[in-house]
Parts: sequence; C-alpha cells; structure tokens
Amino acid sequence: MKLFDLRGGVHPEGKKSLSVERHIRPLPLPKKLYVPLQQHIGAPATPVVNVGDKVLKGQLIANAQGAVSSSIHAPTSGTIIALGDHVAPHPSGLPVPTVTLESDGEDKWVALNAVEEPFTLAPEDIAARVAAAGIVGLGGATFPAALKLNLSRNSGVQTLIMNGGECEPYLTCDDRIMRERAAEIVEGIRLIAQAVAAKEILVGIEDNKPEAIAAMRTAAGDGEVKIVVMPSMYPMGSEKQIIQVLTGKEIPAGGRPADIGVLVHNVATAFAVHQAIRFGKPLISRIVTVSGGAIKTPCNVEALVGTPVQELIAFADGYAQPAARLVLGGPMMGQQFTNTDVPMVKGTSGVLALMSAEIGQAEASPCIRCSTCVRACPVGLLPLEMAAHIRVADLTGAVDLGLKDCIACGSCSYVCPAHIPLVHYFNYAKGDLAAQERSKLKQEATKKLADNRTERIARIERERAEAMARRKAAREAKERAAKEAAAKAEAAA
Repeated sequence: MKLFDLRGGVHPEGKKSLSVERHIRPLPLPKKLYVPLQQHIGAPATPVVNVGDKVLKGQLIANAQGAVSSSIHAPTSGTIIALGDHVAPHPSGLPVPTVTLESDGEDKWVALNAVEEPFTLAPEDIAARVAAAGIVGLGGATFPAALKLNLSRNSGVQTLIMNGGECEPYLTCDDRIMRERAAEIVEGIRLIAQAVAAKEILVGIEDNKPEAIAAMRTAAGDGEVKIVVMPSMYPMGSEKQIIQVLTGKEIPAGGRPADIGVLVHNVATAFAVHQAIRFGKPLISRIVTVSGGAIKTPCNVEALVGTPVQELIAFADGYAQPAARLVLGGPMMGQQFTNTDVPMVKGTSGVLALMSAEIGQAEASPCIRCSTCVRACPVGLLPLEMAAHIRVADLTGAVDLGLKDCIACGSCSYVCPAHIPLVHYFNYAKGDLAAQERSKLKQEATKKLADNRTERIARIERERAEAMARRKAAREAKERAAKEAAAKAEAAA
C-alpha cells in the first residue's frame, strides 16, 4: 500500500526495550480504589450510588451526564466508603469528585449482558452497548467512543483507521496487547466497522513492532482488515498524522476526521469494544506500561481503573533509584505528577519514573532563530513566532498563526537547541483562551438573564396595562349599558 509523506516529526530515543518483552500481567486486587467521575472529555458522570452501598464488579456507579460524557462502573466488588474529592491525575494535583470503593476481596461480577452473535447487531445497538460500557478512546484523547461512532455513521465515514502506532518513547502497552490479544482486537475492529458502515479498514503499525505486525496479520487473515506498516517516527500515532500518512488527506483547520470521511480509533479501544459487545464487560481496566530508568523492573500490567499509581510502581519492584520526574502517559505528551496517591484512569497508558539524565533539564536560552522547530512541527506551524506572541500576551496573534491547530506533541520543544519550553507556552495559552471563553460565556449568560429580566418586567407591565385597559373598557361598557337602560325606562314612563 502506498504511504504518504509526513510533514516534520522527530526521532526521540525509543527506550521501549525496557518493557517490550514483558508479558502483560494482572495487578493484584487493591484494597481501595479511587474512581474519578471525570475520566473523559465532556461532562463528569453523575453518581448513582451512596456511601454504604454494596456493589458488584462491573455495576454502574455513575451515569453519563449530557451528550458528551461517559458512564463509570465499579472496578471490583465491595463497599462505597466515600463520595468526595480525591487527588487527581493532573499536574495541578487538585482534588476532583471521586467514588472511593473498598474491595471485599471477592471480585464478584454483576450479571453481564453477553451476545453470542455480535455481528447480528444493528449499528445503533453496537453504539448503544459501547456507550453503556463506558468506553472512551484509549489512545489518550478519552473522547466517548459511542458518540464518535454515531457522529461517524451520520457523517457517512468510509475509512476506518485503527491506530497501532504507539510512537511515544517508553510505552509498549499497545505493542503487547497486539501481540497477546490480536484476535480479540480484530473482532473489535470489525464491530467498529459495522457500527459505522466503513468500506475500508486500515490498521497502522510502526515498523519497530514486527511481532505485533505478525500477530495482527495472522488474526486478520485475508479479510477486510488490512495491516499497514508505517515508518517509526514521532508523532506518527497522532490522529492527524496517521490519517495523512495512510490516506494522503489532511483534516481542515478546526475540522474533524469525519469531515474527510475518516474515523480513527486506538487498537486498545477495539479490544474494549470486543469485551463490551461479546461479553457485556464495561471498561474497568486497561493495560499500562510501568517504565523509566528509575523503575527497578519495567513491565506491562493490566490494572483496574482507580488503582493508586503507587501500587503499580510497587508491582514493578519500586524504584531502582530516586525519580527526577513522574509522568502519566508518555514523556512527550504525558502529564507530570508528584503525588503517587493519584489513581490511574481510563486514559492512563503509562506510569513513568524518569532519572535526571533522561529528562535533560538544561537552562533555556534566547531563541537563535534557527527554525529547527518549524521544520519539526508536524502540523506546519511557526512555533517560534507563536511563542513570541504568547510571551507578550498577544493570544490573538498566536491564534492567527494557528495556535488552535497545535496538537501539543512537543516536537518543537524536543529539537529546540535553546531548550525553550515551547509546548508549555502553547498549553498555557490554550488554557488562558479556554478561561477567556468560559468568562465570555458566563458574561453572555448573565447578559441574557438580565435581558430576560428586563423583558419579563416589560411584559408584566404590558400585561398589567392591558388588564387595566380591559377593566376600564368593561367598566365603561357597564356604565353605558346602565345609562341606556335608565334612558329606556324613563322613555317608557
């Protein structure tokens, strides 16, 4: 199959050998699980349990709220011991609404709604079951999968691309799941394709994963699922880039893949769809890579959602030496954290403990205008110019240069010889813009309320005047009738 060129990109040291040969192992059942209600893009889920409730594994504990949201299920059986805030898997470390579950050690499942012949289901039924299972994109974006299926079907998507790139250094969880669970992934892919009526199915895998490629090709056979080998480059696993390489198409600025007839899902998401449709299992666990130079025994584990990160590190035999930086996800786009009480969530692909030598903490110096960042940007932006506008608080200028199209891959920061943290500027600016947008919406809502109040007062005054006019007219009509009656009586007399 012909591949198309990828603009920009970098080649960071992979560091995948630390964990790639480690088979997936189940993590022992934690005593307590901290399940955040916000594990997806959109509105947080609404709890449907109370403190003291007994729950079974897979039981619904929080309902999706609104169109863009996702349901949350109990990762194991036990007792709800708290509904309140807990430290979040976020750089801020601020607490978020969380359901705390104390395990009873039995790990007993709720009754599951399995389907013996999943390919007899209608596309709408597949999407409904995916929604009920609380499945989100496991490649990092955590967009509710069912909503993505419905939007793609309604948009007439023709091409389904499954992302097996896993271009982030250190991470090997997708590689391992493709090696060990290829048949289940392929069935999940076919179910996704049925849900959106896709005519073409492509699975993109980087060429540094030969065992995963072989396993997926064996599972796919000569059917409609085509395994495509892509060159190893970061950020090959990004949605925009994998579409460009496999199809030659580019998503328009501010657009979505569905606008060009494409749907992209991660291979781990396909496995979750298989589990949900065939066995009725909700998304309550995922494969996580625990790695980094500071980890004693890097590994790939299947861990329950809500498991404290410190338990994953302990399962990897703890630290070989003190960690200079802790990261959830990959080192390029992942989130730094400091508190190991944070729980892993649906979108957690990795837990990294990095040494000082691995993070290169060099002092930033002035920009030398070398344009290395421009050549590295996979979206074709001007990082140095955007950063210059952001430094002087000219966010409008940065937006005009394409800030909203930045995918925050970090390629520019990685290659910058001046060690300028460019991607941090962009993330800061995006956060500031989001805050301004929220403030604008709040002001508009306040203005609308004020306008409604003014209109309501005017309507009340108008209705009052109309009522007074009606009463006056009725009174005058009554008086005229009385006068006319009196005149008639007098004439008769």
